[in-house]
Amino acid sequence: MDITLIPNIKHTNSNNFFLLAGPCSIEGEDMAMRIAEKVLQVTDKLEIPFIFKGSFKKANRSRVDSFTGIGDEKALKILRKVSETFNVPTITDIHEASDAERAAQYVDVLQIPAFLVRQTDLVVAAAKTGKVVNLKKGQFMSPSAMKHAVQKVIDSGNSQVMITDRGTMFGYQDMIVDFRGIPEMRKFAPTVLDITHSLQQPNQDSGVTGGRPDMIETIARAGVVNNVDGLFLETHFDPTNAKSDGANMLHLDHLESLLSNLVAIRKTVNKL
Repeated sequence: MDITLIPNIKHTNSNNFFLLAGPCSIEGEDMAMRIAEKVLQVTDKLEIPFIFKGSFKKANRSRVDSFTGIGDEKALKILRKVSETFNVPTITDIHEASDAERAAQYVDVLQIPAFLVRQTDLVVAAAKTGKVVNLKKGQFMSPSAMKHAVQKVIDSGNSQVMITDRGTMFGYQDMIVDFRGIPEMRKFAPTVLDITHSLQQPNQDSGVTGGRPDMIETIARAGVVNNVDGLFLETHFDPTNAKSDGANMLHLDHLESLLSNLVAIRKTVNKL
């Protein structure tokens, strides 16, 4: 994958990791614009290539009464407005093959959720749009198995593909990141580390996923040291009241400090 081919991507000559960041889900226009503006301000200052992330719908929820979205078309139009207002690329996840063509009209990168990365019809539909495809590694898959998911995209005529590690199941209610997987997956495609979903604590008795946001910088530092190509994180100005994944999101106020530290580490690693 050539990141410079993503529309409106900036700072590609900075030798930094790239960043996929934004809220878990699009809860409304004001919140999306507020988060995008802040992340862009920080990434421009630190010269980090930035792609704004937001789910236009949440299909994989623990409970039937969990928040799933504000309406597909409404959320997709907000993603387009973010892109046009701030001149940044956008990414959203899709859950059905029919989502691919529709979402591709609004965003620059299509993301395949970890639970669905073995769904051939979905992966192929995303690939055939010609958009960049971000394949999230299944929590149940080995790093080496991701070469087959990557190959599905390539065999569909699209070489613009990347992999995102979001942790591996460790027992029933915890995740763990196996950093041996980063160099393994980088053999197949540029590799991103999802530093917030890797800290999820799923399968809670309450039906609401928990998390360890206090460990975000620990995981992120390890990823940068191990030459990950990009980082993925979800951030919100009020994680406690976010409508999804608030338990493991980074508070927006902490973003600049975190990224400043990570950029300093990357500069050191680049000199080795």
